[in-house]
Amino acid sequence: MTSDIHSSSVIEDGAQLGENVKIGPFCHIGPQVKLGANSVLHSHVVVAGNTTIGKGAKIFPFASVGHEPQDLKFHGEENSLTIGDNCTIREGTTINPGTEGDDGKTIIGNNCFFLANAHVAHDCKIGNNVIFSNAVMVAGHCQVGNNVIMGGGAGVHQFCRIGDNAFVGGLAGVENDIIPYGMALGNRAYLGGLNLVGMKRSGVDRDSINKARKAFKDIFNSDTPIAEAVKEVEKEMGDDPIVSNILKFINASDNRSLCTPRVNREG
Repeated sequence: MTSDIHSSSVIEDGAQLGENVKIGPFCHIGPQVKLGANSVLHSHVVVAGNTTIGKGAKIFPFASVGHEPQDLKFHGEENSLTIGDNCTIREGTTINPGTEGDDGKTIIGNNCFFLANAHVAHDCKIGNNVIFSNAVMVAGHCQVGNNVIMGGGAGVHQFCRIGDNAFVGGLAGVENDIIPYGMALGNRAYLGGLNLVGMKRSGVDRDSINKARKAFKDIFNSDTPIAEAVKEVEKEMGDDPIVSNILKFINASDNRSLCTPRVNREG
């Protein structure tokens, strides 16, 4: 089936559209854009730059996808934005490509849902099955794992990492890395515990949940410095896949400190 393009929309020469694409009124598609099959741009959508969007995308009015980064260090260098399959991008959302200050790439996985007025800044790496609620703001160079849920109005500092299956509460101000399965709340955000609801929904077995809870307590709620506690937990429970994921995330910490519980100390 051929594409259905409204007469008021502008598709620049060079743009590549997949089969059965529907483009509503007053959209603008740039010359380097690749848009996957069965995608729908409802109206007033602009897709620019070296942007590749997978199949089954749904993009709503006044979304701006692929325009140059909002970064004073950007000087027109080559960059790209890649968005996976079956992503929904709601009204007013902005998603920017990368810069030479990183690898020049912003990458978003499959089955992601960006609610109205969300923002993904330059050089971010976003996993699969991620939900950004209304007005979530993620600054440059952030890494967001798979199955992460961000509550409305949450803001994330540049270079932060958010681990797989984490939950970030509404209006949270995230300054530090959030462990996999962590639940971050408040402004400034603190680690409120594990995302137990998310763990159960994703099919994590009871034994792994109990081990993860013990690992959390041993790492964050003891008098042992965090670095030493991590080594002890690794000896005791490092063979559990959930615990191992948390430990690897902590050990890989670089640019930012860890988000920790309110009553705690960094080790």
